[in-house]
Amino acid sequence: MRTIFTAALLASAFVTPALAQGHAPFTGPHVEVTGGWDRLTGSNGNGGHNDGFVYGVGAGYDAQVGGVILGIEGEATDSTNKVRARNVLVTGDNARVSAGRDLYIGGRIGYAVAPATLLYVKGGYTNARFGERYDNGAGTISGGHANADGYRVGAGVEQKFNVFGPGGFVKAEYRYSNYKNLNVGDANIDTDFDRHQVVGSIGVRF
Repeated sequence: MRTIFTAALLASAFVTPALAQGHAPFTGPHVEVTGGWDRLTGSNGNGGHNDGFVYGVGAGYDAQVGGVILGIEGEATDSTNKVRARNVLVTGDNARVSAGRDLYIGGRIGYAVAPATLLYVKGGYTNARFGERYDNGAGTISGGHANADGYRVGAGVEQKFNVFGPGGFVKAEYRYSNYKNLNVGDANIDTDFDRHQVVGSIGVRF
C-alpha cells in the first residue's frame, strides 16, 4: 500500500507540470505590431477632439500564476493625430498640439476563459511627445516639442491565431491615457489631454 501511495505521489509530481504547461498557452515572451483608432481631446473644455491613426510595435512576457496570467509589456507607437485648443492662457489665443511618439510600460492581468481565448486588463506609465504651435493672439507665435507624463488603463481580448505557427495570436484592445502639464513655449499649461484608442494587434509568442 505504501509503495502504491509513493508511486502515486511521484506520478503526480511529473504529471502536474505537464498539465500546467498544456493549459498555459499564454505564457512566455512575445512581440507584436499594433494599429488602430486614436482620439486626442483637450479635456479642460477649451478645445475639441480629433481622430487619427496610431501604429507601432510592442513586446512583453507573460507567466501563469495559479489560474491567472500575469504579464509585463512595453510599446512604442506614433500617431497621425492633432488637436487644437483656444483660450488656453488668455482670451483669443490658440494652441495646436500634434501627437508624436508614445512610450508605454506596464503590466496586465488576465484569465483564460477558453483554451485559446484570454481576457485581460492592463495599466501603466506612458510618456508622449507632442509637437506644439502657440499663438497668443497678439502676433507672437512659438513652437517646438514637449514631452508629457501620463498613465494608461485598458482592457482587451487575446486569441490564439496560428498564422505564424503555434505561437501566433491576435488582440483587440481599448485603452485610455491621460497626460498633464504640457509645456507650450515658455509656459507650462496646467491642462489635461485625454486619449482614447481602439487598436488591433497581431503577434507571435515564443
